Amino acid sequence: MSDVTLASRPLVIAVDGPSGSGKSSVSRAVAATFGFRYLDTGAMYRAVALWMHQHGIDTSDPASVAAQVANVELTSGTDPDAPTISVDGVDVAEAIRTDAVTAMVSAVSAVPEVRAMLLDRQRAEAANAKAAGTGIVVEGRDIGTTVLPDADLKVFLTADQAARAARRTAQDQEEGRGGEVDATAQSLAARDAADKSRAASPLTKAEDAIEIDATFKTFDEVVDLVTQLVIGEQ
Repeated sequence: MSDVTLASRPLVIAVDGPSGSGKSSVSRAVAATFGFRYLDTGAMYRAVALWMHQHGIDTSDPASVAAQVANVELTSGTDPDAPTISVDGVDVAEAIRTDAVTAMVSAVSAVPEVRAMLLDRQRAEAANAKAAGTGIVVEGRDIGTTVLPDADLKVFLTADQAARAARRTAQDQEEGRGGEVDATAQSLAARDAADKSRAASPLTKAEDAIEIDATFKTFDEVVDLVTQLVIGEQ
């Protein structure tokens, strides 16, 4: 990977793409390379879904979720080397990655009131980073199109479903969550359909985003590509 360590100005980088495309690991690596902050917006939606589940809210009922979302106390740590996510003061970094949360997060993230609340927080994190003279890499599914349409650089990271399923399964197994490729592929297909078809900020590539297909690229190759794009914005 590049030996660049600092950026000459505090850029805002938007990285979007479907589940399993490698957004999180690539975004963290790029943020660390340039000394930028890092924000995982997907973790924020998962944290809201977990809170709803813990409080007995029917996550399949948008009205019930909307009525409770203002009560969620959520905090995101933006250090790319050690990102954190907590709800009501409790670390939920592992709890939000369970199959139960994965199964409900699409429904929760489709609720407009949830998206509106998190949109404000995500924009605030980007504004705070710029105000502090520090860039930020924000990753998710609607960053370049909705959250940060004026981002300095927009990247749309994708890969074919087979590659994404293999990578996600390997990650799950490495982190002790088990998983089989076929089941993961089915889960990703369902998540893709839900993300692309929701009325509120569906997953789509921004017109000015640079698409990177990671299907046949290594992690380092993708990081290098994004790193060069960041350098080009200096």
